[in-house]
Amino acid sequence: MFELKKIVSSLLMPLPALLIIGFTGLMLIMFTRKQKTGCFVVLFSFIGIFLIAFQPVSSRLLMPIERQHSAFFAVNESIDYVMVLGSGHVVDDKIPPTSELSRTGLMRLAEGIRILRMYPGAKLILSGYSGGSEVSNARMMAKVAWHLAYQNLILFF
Repeated sequence: MFELKKIVSSLLMPLPALLIIGFTGLMLIMFTRKQKTGCFVVLFSFIGIFLIAFQPVSSRLLMPIERQHSAFFAVNESIDYVMVLGSGHVVDDKIPPTSELSRTGLMRLAEGIRILRMYPGAKLILSGYSGGSEVSNARMMAKVAWHLAYQNLILFF
């Protein structure tokens, strides 16, 4: 059930959804008499893909969501743990460890390390499942964190 949820949610992301709409338009053009409607559907799909890939438009769409949460700044209280949530990764020994993490995962890990440096006694907790590969995302992030900054620390996850 978890895998089905992941597949359905990935199909509802903007790019796959617009590609599905575009293929639907192509099917209308090729297999029905509604060729004009199919052309409009394909055009809508292409324009949508262009707009979500265009930096000013995508940044403007993401800004309200990103502004809901403020950045973490140092506080006077002690912090015992810094938790970094998992994200996607690939397992490939031929590329650097930092390239094996997804962009989101690498940014999350960098932010976790930034916060960890503010509180030297804190422990870094990493999460993330394997997603069908032999290495979990938590282990992959631990490997990257070790290569980036903490070669002499033990990471707990």
